[in-house]
Amino acid sequence: MLRRLDLRGSTPTGAQVRRLLPRAAIDVDVAVEAVRPVCEDVRDRGDEAVLDAAVRFDGVRPPHLRVPAAELAAAAERLDPDVRDALAEAIRRCRLVHAAQLRAPVTVEVAPGLAVTERWVPVERVGLYVPGGRVAYPSSVVMNVVPAQEAGVTSLAVFSPPQKDNGGLPHPVVLGACAMLGIDEVYAAGGAQAIAMAAYGTVSCAPVDVITGPGNVYVTAAKRLVRGVVGVDAEAGPTEVAILADDTADPAHVAADLIAQAEHDPMAACLLVTTSAELADAVDVELGKRVPATRHRERVEQALAGQGAVAIVADLAAGLAVADGWAAEHLEIQTADAAAVAARVRHAGAVFVGPYAPVPLGDYLAGSNHVLPTGATARHSGGLSVAAFQRQVHVVESTRDALHAVSGRLGALAGAEDLTAHRDAVEVRFR
Repeated sequence: MLRRLDLRGSTPTGAQVRRLLPRAAIDVDVAVEAVRPVCEDVRDRGDEAVLDAAVRFDGVRPPHLRVPAAELAAAAERLDPDVRDALAEAIRRCRLVHAAQLRAPVTVEVAPGLAVTERWVPVERVGLYVPGGRVAYPSSVVMNVVPAQEAGVTSLAVFSPPQKDNGGLPHPVVLGACAMLGIDEVYAAGGAQAIAMAAYGTVSCAPVDVITGPGNVYVTAAKRLVRGVVGVDAEAGPTEVAILADDTADPAHVAADLIAQAEHDPMAACLLVTTSAELADAVDVELGKRVPATRHRERVEQALAGQGAVAIVADLAAGLAVADGWAAEHLEIQTADAAAVAARVRHAGAVFVGPYAPVPLGDYLAGSNHVLPTGATARHSGGLSVAAFQRQVHVVESTRDALHAVSGRLGALAGAEDLTAHRDAVEVRFR
């Protein structure tokens, strides 16, 4: 069922791996041009443009862009008790992990009388995007809101697409999750129009400083378009998993994990890297049994046929090189001594160690963040954390003697750059 590549003869470079192994073809540049008029319309006409875009793209005109407080409270009341309990535990675990990411101020005495303090200061206002296409993502509410709250952000706005089946409001479980987290500012807006609304502001919504959250290619394109007007997190495309496995892996586990990722999206990428051709054969058998029985069979089959592959490698060192070269959003290690193998990974959004740490644990209840870099951007970007909602500020303090001690060197550097007023701004203090 999976496309098979035999890489036992050589280990390809990272660039070769990314050419050889499948990902869905996405042209964000093309999408930018498609969303540019939508974003410009929202910038120019505000709320009316957002509402018109909802009719065009979501098939419904929301009765309110900002969800009324009564609707949020009602959604929280209607939550299934088991879902409420699961969300409460997800929130608790997520807070534990993200609170530990906070950085204390650090002061360095550079020289006698001269100190530089590094402080991390939260941004004032953030826009958090929660997708609402094929399925609802209350877990994405948790993953966006909790790190922003732990970072100290005081003004949070959530944006999620209006649902025709919910009277033009976002999905009720998304609304319920917002209410559980104390979020009272939620907008029935999705797609590029939501990103523009957050970035430029409208009559009903003040502009934000930072936008985070996953979305489709048009959301990604809109983020690229408004980057600079606001800060944005990493560009997130279709989801993906790589599984590095040896002959100790259970083929039923591997197959189930591939299917779990494939059910997100027909464009999801699912890669198995293994030292065992026998395991690859056994996984194919398991897929043949499990795919026909899965609830979202059609999209799973599309994903596995389009972006599913197994790469057979000579040894774990070669397997790690392939996994690092592909730089997956999610990387599972299902090998002997999995923790030691995982410690050698360099490029992945998140790493899941051993047979009892599947990706769905990270999606919901590990406490880690599931807003992660895709499309090999894990080579240079990490997952969402409190750092996305804070900025670094250096505070410089100097005594008269400390400034005097470097005045000559400072003057020399200012002269070298032909910025004599810089030199004069120091020398005037000692005349």
